[in-house]
Amino acid sequence: MMYLLDTNICIHFLRDKFKIAEKIKNIGFRNCLISEITVFELYFGAEKSEDPKKSFRNVDGFVEGLEVIPIIGSAKRYAKEKLRLHKLGKPVNDEFDMLIASTALHYDLTLVTENLKDFQNFEHLKIENWIQR
Repeated sequence: MMYLLDTNICIHFLRDKFKIAEKIKNIGFRNCLISEITVFELYFGAEKSEDPKKSFRNVDGFVEGLEVIPIIGSAKRYAKEKLRLHKLGKPVNDEFDMLIASTALHYDLTLVTENLKDFQNFEHLKIENWIQR
């Protein structure tokens, strides 16, 4: 099985929380991918951190260890799903979530996120939560 890691999961990895590093290691880094959008979000987080230089190094190392998949291939899926949700009266307010979910759907990946509620209305989206609080 191939997984698309949502940004919150990557943040937990970088902060060494919830045994995410162990989970990724057990599954295999080659089976865990991230979206280009997640890379943008991680660098934004690094920029606003207390120690941006250190945070950028950590993000660089993390991103280099995973395959980053492009979002362009999911553009049509994004448009279709966004319209479907809009017609249902359940629009997604976060465009980044919309793009990440569409990417998972397009590439037939299981989305790993702690924010299950943000993605519950996506049709045919496979979701897992690796966080146990």
